[in-house]
Amino acid sequence: MGEVYLPFALERKYKTAGKEWAWQYLFPASKISQDPRGGKMRRHHIDPSSVQKAVKKAVRQAGILKQASPHTFRHSFATHLLEAGYDIRTIQELLGHSSIQTTMIYTHVATQNRLGVKSPLDN
Repeated sequence: MGEVYLPFALERKYKTAGKEWAWQYLFPASKISQDPRGGKMRRHHIDPSSVQKAVKKAVRQAGILKQASPHTFRHSFATHLLEAGYDIRTIQELLGHSSIQTTMIYTHVATQNRLGVKSPLDN
């Protein structure tokens, strides 16, 4: 039951693509269910709230007192990339932001200058 729903007309065009590895969910649901769009029995993705609950539980079990969510990992990823010297356009593309302004939010969080860039005014 590893078949997934394909977007648009792909299912008609590529009859077996829904069973191929490339289309499978990274986090599949534990049970199969009836697809309301066509009535076929399929495996869908895990509900996002399940991932949020699992992260919350892991944070609590780790003894971390701060609030954390899956989105926290996204922020950390972007901040670490900035601190490692990756350019803002690359980070924008990786995060899927359509506007560079959205990605620029991470620049105020990045604190380390790992590239050692010195301002002419620092002399």
